[in-house]
Amino acid sequence: MSTSGGSKAVVAALGSNVAIAVAKFVAWGISGSSSMLAEGVHSLADSGNQILLLIGGRKAQRAADEEHPFGYGRERYIFGFLVSMVLFTIGGLFAVYEGVEKISHPHPLDDWYWPLGVLLFAVCAEGYSFRTAVGESRHAKGAQSWVGFIRTAKAPELPVVLFEDFGALIGLALALIGVVLSVVTHDGVWDGAGTLAIGVLLVCVALVLAVETKSLLLGEAAAPAVVAGIRKVLADGDLVTRVIHMRTLHLGPEELLVAAKIAVRPDASAVDIASAINKAEARVRAAYPVARAIYLEPDIYSVAEAAAGPDPEATPGGR
Repeated sequence: MSTSGGSKAVVAALGSNVAIAVAKFVAWGISGSSSMLAEGVHSLADSGNQILLLIGGRKAQRAADEEHPFGYGRERYIFGFLVSMVLFTIGGLFAVYEGVEKISHPHPLDDWYWPLGVLLFAVCAEGYSFRTAVGESRHAKGAQSWVGFIRTAKAPELPVVLFEDFGALIGLALALIGVVLSVVTHDGVWDGAGTLAIGVLLVCVALVLAVETKSLLLGEAAAPAVVAGIRKVLADGDLVTRVIHMRTLHLGPEELLVAAKIAVRPDASAVDIASAINKAEARVRAAYPVARAIYLEPDIYSVAEAAAGPDPEATPGGR
């Protein structure tokens, strides 16, 4: 994984979730709380998810070869999508099943102070992990809102960890409510209700993650501001008079493909055109190092061709 911030957040989340999972399973074994079992499975699933993200980041660093000439950057998107599937099946569906089972066959909690103590410890550990993810995300987020950052981020690690940690904190709150109400009312139904609520929450988080990573897997263009900037630096006002059409595609979080048809002066020689193309590529790479693959096609600007249809990347869009 090339982004140290993403790696730091993932490692912090992994350490927290492993410790929390062990504590939750111990509390479940002592108290029999279904909320603790659901939360233990949730933390176990989260730990597996962080391992998947680390594996994806490592695989994405492989060099391009003949079979994959544009490299393996999209491995990170594939593993990000797998994370949503794990969270949906192992975390969400299991918690829903366990909640329904506990509501159908409730029983009072034994040694309730164990799950209560573990939940408070988990809130502190998840809070630390969430704080780390927020801190590492701030420089990448810039002036965007947090929702905008999650929707437009090209690197999947930080949004995934943010979503997981935020969902985990809400899940812990739901588990606390379920355990406290079960102790106060001496009715295990509340523990089951908390478990069911955790399952519904995890399913919703998993579905949102799946939608976002699916868009990345399909292939997204660069952000509108980056597209506009590339168009601006491609034309030098001399040999390259304008950009006729342009397409961009993220091959990975830090790998961008740029393909453009550029207008050159009608009287330019082949040598002049070749030099103009080389200089245009150099300008783009200097301004946007993420542009790894650049393909420029010279042409003579035609008003009729320009009127045939707008360039979809000339106006803001995307997810």
